[in-house]
Amino acid sequence: MRPFIAFVTLAWCSIATSLSAFATDGTPVAIKGYDPVAYFTAGHPMQGRADLELVWDEQRYRFASEENRTRFKADPVRYAPQFSDYCAMALSKGELVEANPENWTIVDGKLYIFGKSAGPQLFRKDLAANQAKAEGNRKMLPPR
Repeated sequence: MRPFIAFVTLAWCSIATSLSAFATDGTPVAIKGYDPVAYFTAGHPMQGRADLELVWDEQRYRFASEENRTRFKADPVRYAPQFSDYCAMALSKGELVEANPENWTIVDGKLYIFGKSAGPQLFRKDLAANQAKAEGNRKMLPPR
């Protein structure tokens, strides 16, 4: 009986975790709730606040400050990660891997996020080729 209880508990935790990635209206929360503008202004990832949100491109972005939300609203293409919630390095290899917003880089004013901590360094190693390959594989991204 105990293995069944453990399975049910594990399944419930997985469902609860998955649901937390969605707002009450069903709109998915982008980049695990991190503030996309903070990468540019603070120079590091920051969690956004649930009371400072903005829906853009069918995703709900959260912000650490009202100022960051205003900046994003004025120019979302500038601040949003290039491949949504997916690892830029993996996409350059033709793979879809969910990114960890703690692994990131900004290149030519564009935010890229990665699945692993080595991602930014690998991506920059052959930057032009990796950008082109990832861009060429953009069609792999799920529709929203």
